[in-house]
Formats: sequence, C-alpha cells, structure tokens
Amino acid sequence: MEDFISAVKNELKNNNAAAAAAQIKQYLKEPWKIPLNIAITGESGSGKSTFVNAFRGIGEGHKEAAPTGAQESSKDPIPYFHPDYPNVKLWDLPGIGTMKLRAARYLERVKFKSFDFFIVISDTGFRENDVKLAQEIRRMKKKFYFVRSKIDNDIRAAERKVDFSTERTLEKIKDTTVKGLIDAGIRSPQVFLLSNFEPHLYEFPTLQETLGRELPAHKRDTLLYVMSNTSLEIIEKKKEAFQSEIKLYAGLSGTVAAVPVPGLSVAVDASLMVKASKEYVDGFGLNKRSLEKLANTTGVPYTFLHAVIRSPLAKGEITAELVVKVLSQLACTAALITLEEGLRWIPLIGLVASAGLSYIVTYKALTSFLDTLAEDAQRVFE
Repeated sequence: MEDFISAVKNELKNNNAAAAAAQIKQYLKEPWKIPLNIAITGESGSGKSTFVNAFRGIGEGHKEAAPTGAQESSKDPIPYFHPDYPNVKLWDLPGIGTMKLRAARYLERVKFKSFDFFIVISDTGFRENDVKLAQEIRRMKKKFYFVRSKIDNDIRAAERKVDFSTERTLEKIKDTTVKGLIDAGIRSPQVFLLSNFEPHLYEFPTLQETLGRELPAHKRDTLLYVMSNTSLEIIEKKKEAFQSEIKLYAGLSGTVAAVPVPGLSVAVDASLMVKASKEYVDGFGLNKRSLEKLANTTGVPYTFLHAVIRSPLAKGEITAELVVKVLSQLACTAALITLEEGLRWIPLIGLVASAGLSYIVTYKALTSFLDTLAEDAQRVFE
C-alpha cells in the first residue's frame, strides 16, 4: 500500500488530480493483498482434503469445499481459494505414492517453487515417501511441517484403556512420531497433532502460531488474517496487524483531501472505511459464514454467538450509509468531519488544513471500529 500512496502523491505533484482520483477508485475496487500459496501433501486418505476445508474455515457441505472420502485420482495440484481472501490458495497435491516418482521429480512435477511452504499430512505415521519428500523440500530450502491428522480417532481408541489420560496419549503419539522421523533422518522435525473436525482442540492453534512466526514478514499478515480464532493471542495479533495498516489508510485519506475535486474526499473516505471495516469483520471471523461454521464445530448456537456482538458493523451488510451512521455516533469524529468539509473551501490554506483533519478523522474512526470489533471477537471466542 505504501507504493500505491507514493504513486498517488506523484500524480498530485504533476498536477494530475484526475489520474490520482482514478488510481484511488481502482484501488477501492480491487483486493490489495499479497498472494500466499500453501502446499498440502500426503498419502491418499490421510485427511488432506478435510484439512484444506478446516484451514479455510468451511464445512464439507459448502459449495467450495474440497471433496472428501474419495479415492485420489488427479495427478495435478488442485487449488482451493479461501472464501474471504481469494489471494490465499491451498493446493491439494497428489500423494507422492500415487505418482510413483522420486521425491525430486515429484516436486518438479508439482511446481514446488510456486509454494510458500509445505504441510505433510499423515493419519497414522509418516512413511518412507513422506520422509524422502521432506528431505528434498529442505534441500531446496523450503519450509515444511508434519501434521498427524485424525487425532480424535486415536483418542477414542485409547479411551478403552483403564488408565486412559488424554495428555499422556497425546504425549506418547507426539514422542513416537518425532522419534520415528529423527531415526529416519529428519533433523528437528516440527510435528503437530490435530483433528480437522475440532480445530479449536489439540495443536491446530500451535500450528497457526508457528506458521505466522516463521513466514517472511511480508507474508505473515496475509496468513494471520485467514487463521481461525483458536486463541485470544491470535485475535490480539490480528488486531496489531490491522492497527499497523490504519496509518496507511489515514495517509491515503489525507492525500485525497488535498485533491481539489469536489466530493472526492468524502466519497473516498467512506469507501476506505467500508473496505477496512469489511476486512476487520472477515478477519475476526464475525461474518455470518464464519459464525455459522463456529456454531457447527463448537455446538454453541449461532444466535448465542451473534447476540454477544455489539458493533453494528458486524450485524449486517457494511455500506457507506452504515459507516456514516456509526461515525455520527462517535464523539471523537463527528465534529471533525464537519470542520474538515468547511475548511476545504478556504483559499490557500484550506486544502492543507483539510488534509490534516482528514488524516485524524480516518485514524480515529478506524481505531474505534477496530477496538470494538476486536472486543466482539474476544466475546465470541470466550
């Protein structure tokens, strides 16, 4: 977004207000997010498709869900887009065993260079093909993570024992899996135990936090936004990421206010706030689809989850009219908006003063929106 603002400022320096306005309007129409490509690999039947759906926060009945339970037939990677962030794609790779290729040839076939990192999935234990693939991925300097899926099945099987303990069962599975990988030649393997049907349990949150910590900085926020709210820490990190963008939105607002085009500043400010508010609602999982999915996985009725939300921005469709209404109820911004519009028409200093006020109004408004929606996300989680 910094590059975009610089481009707008350059147009203004060249006295090309119309071109600057056109760029801004185009920006408001298009998502401005960094692409993220995640490769999911493992043997057929290991739970890859279910993981793809769980990571994207959609149920098996969803029209965009990856088909589960079917025998693997495709020899090519299949992309699945995140429903709220189309720039994020999870690629279901064919199992290396079904391809009957050496690890290096397999990675070449699936175009490994296009992926940001790999998740290797097994529902029982990692086999020779998984190990060879991981070693080749490491040789090619890409990140990979091992996921032991269907842990809920292991827990149910262990419950029959007299001395059953969930903690001891998980610890034994983890130790056995890690030791097996080390013995096979994998140094310091990162293994995560999870259930695709209960992502709020076991190590799904730990996997998310690890991915967010180890990705390059410019990819980190993109991944963070698509994560489910499996912990209060993730909600707080999302808030911090959104907060860091507010200065950019405010800077764009101030830049637009300096353009002598009647009505442009007000229209763009409202559009910016609509765009940002939608990102907050989707990122915090407060939209209808996310709440319904959460209700299905936790057993907490949708009406209960929706009832604890207080911000009107998360109660229905976000429009410019709704944003203006919410702004009018904020004491920190209502008077400043009126003052900003009045200053614009004062000769010489008007546009400069209006630009400064526009920055302040946008910054305060978005901070208020973000604070309220983050609190809503915390209430839903709790």
